[in-house]
Order: sequence, then structure tokens, then C-alpha cells
Amino acid sequence: MRYRQLGESDLKVSEIALGTMTFGEQNSLAEACAQLDYAVAQGVNLIDTAEMYPVPGKAETQGRTEEYVGHWLRKQQRDKVLIATKVAGPSRGFTWIRGGPPALDRANITQAVENSLKRLQTDYIDLYQLHWPDRNVPMFGKINFDPAQEKPTVAVEEQLSVLTELVQSGKVRHIGVSNETAWGLAEFIKVSERMGLQRIASIQNPYNLLNRAFELGLHEMCFREKIGLLAYSPLAFGLLSGKYFKDACAPGRMTLYPAFGQRYHKPNVGAAVAEYAHLAEVHGLSPAVLALSFIRSREFVSSTIVGATSMAQLEENLHPVELGPELLKGIEAIHMKYFNPAP
Repeated sequence: MRYRQLGESDLKVSEIALGTMTFGEQNSLAEACAQLDYAVAQGVNLIDTAEMYPVPGKAETQGRTEEYVGHWLRKQQRDKVLIATKVAGPSRGFTWIRGGPPALDRANITQAVENSLKRLQTDYIDLYQLHWPDRNVPMFGKINFDPAQEKPTVAVEEQLSVLTELVQSGKVRHIGVSNETAWGLAEFIKVSERMGLQRIASIQNPYNLLNRAFELGLHEMCFREKIGLLAYSPLAFGLLSGKYFKDACAPGRMTLYPAFGQRYHKPNVGAAVAEYAHLAEVHGLSPAVLALSFIRSREFVSSTIVGATSMAQLEENLHPVELGPELLKGIEAIHMKYFNPAP
């Protein structure tokens, strides 16, 4: 396992992080603890969760994932593990979280942190992230900004002010954003510099072989501003594992939660998946290892967040390989043929 500096923070994160959104829905407490134990034994030091997890979000399970992580965390040497979690904003309409929809204002962020600390059974959070913007932005498969959807929003100044106070209090070490745009990233940087507030260390956005939109603006922004990418959905909801290419009805998140897979029901997705799977086979790799190894090869990725519902999946996901020039050239050829089919 290799470790990379997360932005300008003092966090050195493992190149692979363990995502936990299945804990409490598809995975039991015992299975969650087994995954966490195995991942840490393999050198993983970054555990990513969120107050809204597990997914799909619903009132009866909200917060259960953090509770599972907290149950495990209390038995660990705390300073050896980095815990990242997120506060839910209003965009997803989760009315059951803090009596929502919960705006990213002072009161909600403060309460969210206290709730997460209690569930996680810890005194501090290493990386606290805004799960998605408070404002109107296209997300989760939507690509066009719609000014007609504008609505009142909490100013970035207020969001950063309360986050800064949480860092100063010791309850949070570093802050980050998630599902953010280039404009949003620039605004957070500008406000933090103008007002002397805490600077964001990271951005957690989707990045995979079917969605390399991050490269079209955010890459340069993060490079110049020294912000680390935590890449999520590296297997594109399981599509890049190749299992649905072989059997469209294979058990997995695409078949269990078809509504969540709508972002991948687009022209050229199937063809691109088939070509990546064939390329992997030619080079003696599984499609999943090819997909994960590609992300690992990107210099701008601080850590790749992997998730699994079985130990077999987790074992495969934690062992990417080095990709040679010929294989990388093959990946680029497919990318140019099917350019970002599922942004």
C-alpha cells in the first residue's frame, strides 16, 4: 500500500480507502467489522462514511453506517485510523435528517457533527466533508445546469465559518467538499483566502473509466490549488466489474436498486464496458482490477474509495496492479471512442 498527502493537509492517506455505504443495508455489523479489519490489515488507513448512510437513504436506517464504524473504531488505536464523514445538505430532500431538508447552515452543520461524533464514538473527525452543494447544481448523472432551479442557499461564508470553528475546537481536523463543481471549488478557495478561514483539503467526486469529467477543469484546479481528489464510484456502480456485461440480471446494486443506476442507462455505456472488459481479458486482468488500477495510476488521485458487499470483492479491490504503456494506450483509445459515456 502506498500513501499520499491529502492536499495541503497533514493527512497521509492510503491510496485505497474503504467506503462503507453498504454497512447497515447490504452488510451486517459482523460483516462490516470483518471488512474493516481486513482493509486495515492490508494497509488501508482511510475509512469513508456519511451521516446519511447506508444507501439507499431512508429514515429507519439513517446513521446506522456510522454506528457500525463507531462500534469497530472504539476497539482500535484511534491515531492509526483516519475517519472521513459527511454532512447531508438539502439537495436530496432527506426530510428525516435533523427535521430537514437540512440546509448547510450553522445550526445544521453543528448538530450534524455532534451526531456523527456520538455515532462514531470518537472525539474528533479527521476529514469532515459537505456531502453535496447547498446550491442548485447538476448531480448524479445530470449534466446541464438549469438556472430555473435556483433557490435560496446558505452562503459559502457561513458554511466555511462554522467549519473553521469546528477545526479550531478540535472536533474536526480538516475539511473537504464532495460532488462539487469547478465554480464551487473556486468559491470555497476565494472565500477562505479573503476571510482567513479554513481551507478545504479535498474534493470527493466520481471518477471512473465511464466518467472522467473530473479531467475537464477540476484536474487543473486541484493541481494548482493543491487539493486532493478522493475518487468515488471507481467501478461505476459495479458495471466496470464486468458482471452485468455477462449477465444483466446478476445480483448487485444495479439489480437491487435500479433507480440508482439510471445515470448509467445511456448510449455507449454498454459498448464501452464491453471493450474495457475485453482489453482486461487480453492483458490477463479482471475488468475490476483494470478499472481500479487505472485510477491508481492517475497522479491527481489521492485515494480511491472502494466498497464491497463480500470479502471476495474486497480482496480483489484492494490489490490493483501497475499498468504498462501499452495497456494505458489501449484505455485511452477506448476513451476517445466512447468519450465519458456516463458523466
